Amino acid sequence: MERVKTTPGPDAAHAFRLGLIAAALLGVVAMAGLYAAGEASLLLVGFLLVACFPVYLVFVASALSVWLGYDKDVTDLRPVHRERGRRRG
Repeated sequence: MERVKTTPGPDAAHAFRLGLIAAALLGVVAMAGLYAAGEASLLLVGFLLVACFPVYLVFVASALSVWLGYDKDVTDLRPVHRERGRRRG
């Protein structure tokens, strides 16, 4: 059975944006909670914010893109050919 290939629509774009905002808020609230509970120093929270938080957001964006259908594989690629003898400029 062949897989039906449809492109994600505006609802998927809205869900992606909303998911990233929710994940960012969750991460910031978690770091603030750790600091408020005395489990993390300000230095550790700063490290988490600068070094770990962007990596966390990349993983969240990757998971959301696969879930919402933005992932592409080799069969979705089209070859690009240049015309020979024609120069730009």
